[in-house]
Amino acid sequence: MLLENKNAIVYGAGGGIGGGVARTFAREGARVFLVGRTRAKLEAVAADITAAGGAAEVAVVDATDEQAVNQHVQAVVARAGHLDISINLITHGDTDAGGYVQGIPLVDIPAADFFRPIIKGVLSNYITAQAAARQMVQQRSGAILTLTNASSMGGSPLMGSTGVVAAAIESFARTLASEVGEHGVRVLGVKIAAVPELFTKDLRTDVFEKDSGGLDSAGITAALAQMTMLRRVTTLAQVADVVAFLASEQAGGMTGTIINITGGMVIG
Repeated sequence: MLLENKNAIVYGAGGGIGGGVARTFAREGARVFLVGRTRAKLEAVAADITAAGGAAEVAVVDATDEQAVNQHVQAVVARAGHLDISINLITHGDTDAGGYVQGIPLVDIPAADFFRPIIKGVLSNYITAQAAARQMVQQRSGAILTLTNASSMGGSPLMGSTGVVAAAIESFARTLASEVGEHGVRVLGVKIAAVPELFTKDLRTDVFEKDSGGLDSAGITAALAQMTMLRRVTTLAQVADVVAFLASEQAGGMTGTIINITGGMVIG
């Protein structure tokens, strides 16, 4: 197993991609600490993991709360002995109800709405990565992982501040990697594009179906596949497997880079 005897904190573990990554980590032997704001969603993922023979614990923590995040990391280390993996998979609010900024021209987005996802995304990644790095530097090992999307490359219309926050997180990951690498700590990111399994009903209706001229989910998936070099969309399982590999010792020679798993929708 790739992650045997590893302890991993997954922020946003109650979400679609967070739950998928957490289940894969557990399948690969990691003891998983599931963090998020909704206990019921976290407990559902934990139940799946334990039913499959894995180990999972749940904590309700706001990833933008610096004190709470640091206290949780310290509690994990006190309980488990070491922290090997930290990954931030929380949503940034750019596609959440009440905070939606995609599908709207930049000239029409109020400044407060534009900056909300940037502040949440960068702040939460900074706080969670910093808390993990402090511990990992002391133990001289560990992997800190981030998730961004293809719009970080720029030139994607009607994405609001999604690309801006993604680019900022990627820059932060590279900078942190340059500082903690000498202490044996790796910092890596994964860049995804359209993963249809993660589309919420509201997102399909409000953006994809409306902007595609009324295509249903299958039609949207087919259209997205045609935008990639591989002519197929990336699956949630593929994303989770790549993340597990990056967190493992098999990727021990990798740091300071962002892995593109968009199927060739973007290059770089």
